Amino acid sequence: MTEAIREPAASTATAQSSLAAGVARIRALLEARAGGSSSRDACCGGASNAAIDERSPIGRIQAGFELSPFERDLLLLCAAVEFDPSIGPLCAAAQADSRMPHPTFRLALDVLPGPHWSALLPEAPLRRWKLIEVGAGGPLTTSPLRIDECVLHFLAGLQSRDERLRTLLDPVDLPNALPGSYRLYADRIVGLWRRARDVVVQLQGDAIHGKRALAAAACAALGMRLHRLRAADVPLAAPERDTLAHLWEREAVMTGSALLLDAEGAQPAHWEAICALVDRLQTPLLVSGSGPLELARDVVAIVVDKPRSEERRALWEAALRGHAGPLDGALDRVADQFVLEAAGIEVAGRRAVEAIHEGATDAFRAVWDACRAQAGRALEERAQRIDACARWEDLVVPAAAAETLRAIAAQVRHRGRVLNRWGFGAHGTRGLGVTALFTGPSGTGKTLAAEVLANELQLDLYRIDLSQVVSKYVGETEKNLRAVFDAAENGGAVLLFDEADALFGKRSEVKDSHDRYANVEVGYLLQRMEDFGGLAILTTNMRGSLDAAFLRRIRFVVAFPFPDPPLRRRIWERMFPPEMPTEGIDAEKLARLSVAGGNIRNIALGATFLAVDAGEPVRMSHLLTSALRECGKLEKPVSGAEIGGWA
Repeated sequence: MTEAIREPAASTATAQSSLAAGVARIRALLEARAGGSSSRDACCGGASNAAIDERSPIGRIQAGFELSPFERDLLLLCAAVEFDPSIGPLCAAAQADSRMPHPTFRLALDVLPGPHWSALLPEAPLRRWKLIEVGAGGPLTTSPLRIDECVLHFLAGLQSRDERLRTLLDPVDLPNALPGSYRLYADRIVGLWRRARDVVVQLQGDAIHGKRALAAAACAALGMRLHRLRAADVPLAAPERDTLAHLWEREAVMTGSALLLDAEGAQPAHWEAICALVDRLQTPLLVSGSGPLELARDVVAIVVDKPRSEERRALWEAALRGHAGPLDGALDRVADQFVLEAAGIEVAGRRAVEAIHEGATDAFRAVWDACRAQAGRALEERAQRIDACARWEDLVVPAAAAETLRAIAAQVRHRGRVLNRWGFGAHGTRGLGVTALFTGPSGTGKTLAAEVLANELQLDLYRIDLSQVVSKYVGETEKNLRAVFDAAENGGAVLLFDEADALFGKRSEVKDSHDRYANVEVGYLLQRMEDFGGLAILTTNMRGSLDAAFLRRIRFVVAFPFPDPPLRRRIWERMFPPEMPTEGIDAEKLARLSVAGGNIRNIALGATFLAVDAGEPVRMSHLLTSALRECGKLEKPVSGAEIGGWA
């Protein structure tokens, strides 16, 4: 079998014209035989050597499967019975048996020019590639022959994929736009395959959709179509895998196609089967994924990462279809913050343009919101989205903490400019991610601060409960963390890892294998946080439980202390909205109660419901009842000094 045919296919009309000419030659041969002629060529003037259009389906099959002229005509004989109702009776007449209105190997050997017995062998192309099927129950030479249905449709110029492949293969469309670096990758693939058709190209890197796009572009440059097979659909059993390989190779030759084996995130158990299939196939082949390919054939790896900032900017200008002008420099901020692939930018750009056409007056906000929607979709199943509407004035923390939080916001906002356009990330962005650790007791404002930052940065906030991510099974925690970061890798979110002490601890002393793997898991989390394009925040109630070696890898550490009376007073003064009816609220007295900000909010909310139910404004008496209830829940004794004079 030769490689997939790369010349443009003939039109349906040309295909059917070529098929009609072939059927006419077969009919003439059968008529001559039925009429008693002993010469195969007398009636046709050398039919076996008739010119065949190499672009026609029968020409593609003959060249692709290396059929002899006799094998080609035998295939045409089987097709002729299906297309021309006069062929059946002619077959019966040529075989002198009215019970045999069908092709047989004996008929072909008697009638077709250039006969050779080797065409009947199971390993010969016609039977090996299942172009024809031999009926059961009789001698080989007199058993009915039937053309495979997919091959029959192909000869007529129609595409009909084998049912066994239909649910496994997805066509990969040619992208609308391709970053400049990807075009260079595509050109490299074209050059590789022109020099050595059996080279396997392994596409590594983090640009999942980009790999497919450049693979499709490379195949299109070679006149081939590209189809994708998911690694999870590769059979683990060798016989089923061989059947799949056989079917695909036949499909590839007939349609001029290449295969992209999508092994992104494939489980280790699948890699052996993946390698076995790759070694088995003889068609142009790409593998998407970074797993180990241990093959008997040559492998060339190409690392395809997401488009660079300047490439994303160019993709945005194309996707916005003339609406990029009003954004001016703001488009740089979009390209820096959201590390989307070309396909994601195309989708987000289309939504932004739709919003602008529907009356959105702020083009930047339309683009930004479209990016947020595109970025957050992958995280919905792995994290809890928090509606971040808190503002700086809602946050009451010490001045040092507030200053650090504003510094965090500034670094996230300008990270792209510093790293990309000012060259600070020229040697890699490893360790340049914005990471923060919020420490302090429950209710002191750690989550609220994360909400303020997300709202300030106009990014979505997702909370990941580390106590749910951590697994007792070796390697599972890292797998869970990888899934979270892979989903958030475009930088369009703030990640809040609650309960950091569930994973972090003083692990400097390795006592057993679990301690060793815990160190690996912590190291993996920190490494992904350092490389993350957005903002990653860890929270803990117990800073003392964290290893100092881990703390050194966190860029910002913000302490949220238990609020003292002046802070508590500020919290109380901001607690009730201006439109809420209140009467006689004394923040000075309320601040004497030693509780955290989260508890203060619970007390205020409980008092408000008591007042509404009584049809009264919120008073100190309502707050006293609610405070006693909250302190009872906390099992906190309340002194007279704390609540004296409340009511």
